[in-house]
Amino acid sequence: MPSAYILGIESSCDETAAAVVRSGEQVVSNVVASQIAMHQPYGGVVPELASREHLRAIVPVVRQALAEAKHTYSSVDAIAVTQGPGLAGALMVGISYAKALAFALDKPLIAVNHLEGHIHAVLLDLRQNDLRQNNDRQNNDRQNNDRQEGDPGLQFPVLALVVSGGHTHLYLAEQNGNSWTYENVGHTRDDAAGEAFDKVAKLLGLGYPGGPIIDRLATHGDPRAVKFPPAQIKHRDRRTVAHSSAEPEADRPQADRPRFDFSYSGIKTAVLRYVESHHMQAAIELRRKAVANIAKPRFEDYLAHCDKPTLDLVASFQRAIVEDLAGRTLAAARAFDVATLFVTGGVAANSELRRTFERDGAKNGLPVYFPSLRLSTDNAAMIAAAAYPKFLLKDFAPADFSAEAGMRL
Repeated sequence: MPSAYILGIESSCDETAAAVVRSGEQVVSNVVASQIAMHQPYGGVVPELASREHLRAIVPVVRQALAEAKHTYSSVDAIAVTQGPGLAGALMVGISYAKALAFALDKPLIAVNHLEGHIHAVLLDLRQNDLRQNNDRQNNDRQNNDRQEGDPGLQFPVLALVVSGGHTHLYLAEQNGNSWTYENVGHTRDDAAGEAFDKVAKLLGLGYPGGPIIDRLATHGDPRAVKFPPAQIKHRDRRTVAHSSAEPEADRPQADRPRFDFSYSGIKTAVLRYVESHHMQAAIELRRKAVANIAKPRFEDYLAHCDKPTLDLVASFQRAIVEDLAGRTLAAARAFDVATLFVTGGVAANSELRRTFERDGAKNGLPVYFPSLRLSTDNAAMIAAAAYPKFLLKDFAPADFSAEAGMRL
């Protein structure tokens, strides 16, 4: 396959990112400008502020990515950018800049689905590991009938769980030549898992983003102290059948296929009720005031202001979320007889989630792959990697394409 250096640009939420990736398998540079400090006082991402910060950061971030890769604007072979899903204003910053670069440089422009990018983050790490293992020897036999070059030992079908602050989706993934196809077999009916982490952390006065803080605090509490019942989903989601007749038949969900949907609004409410019934609000307000007086609070600062009931609640909440994610995903894996499981997205960085999937996957005889921690959260390397199959197929974006905030995969 031809070698190609692709400049990826990602601006779907609150990270401005750019990366150069060679042929979908080697990260040459990967630069991320985070907006966490900007959004921390609000306990979540403020879309208008996110767009403004993307405008400030995108030019220096792209320049840094090119410099670290020892490339110039003219030396890359194509430009890839996130089209959606995400915040419309944030997406438009990246798309407008990518369009301008592609037009000025006469380079192909590739539009990438952010969710597909997360799936390719796993593949990117697999391919990089394969490259490292074969660095000292020539190997022309890495491709067989079951995998693309650089996908060592990958067996299909693949079930991918994409779990982050904005998404909780299950996809059956297949590879046909250089292209990938996806079938959605599950999604959240309400809040994404990462959103539940952030909102519970905000409720308990634990700062933003909530996921990493809860993950570390949970090791200090009893995960069985609070009993959270699993979400009960008793009816089919209307979104899986309410599609236009003009939609291609291949893109419509199949009514006779089993669904494995998620729901996390209920556990959020359960945490709130527990706080109220156990009179925890006064301790939460004291924690908020204490942390507000610290310029840059560290994990130790939060831990020092958490009593045992709070630590037990946090540990129990995390256990319930992780067990639900793992249980439903592995049930889907059995129902569809999949050969490989991917777990990716920002929540895939959660240490308990990784341990649980590795343990339960092994019990089911199912290999489970995660992206590295640096590729779990939003980044542009995954966008450039997902663009490479499209580059091979010359599947380039038209000049009039725009952001799709609710883009489906």
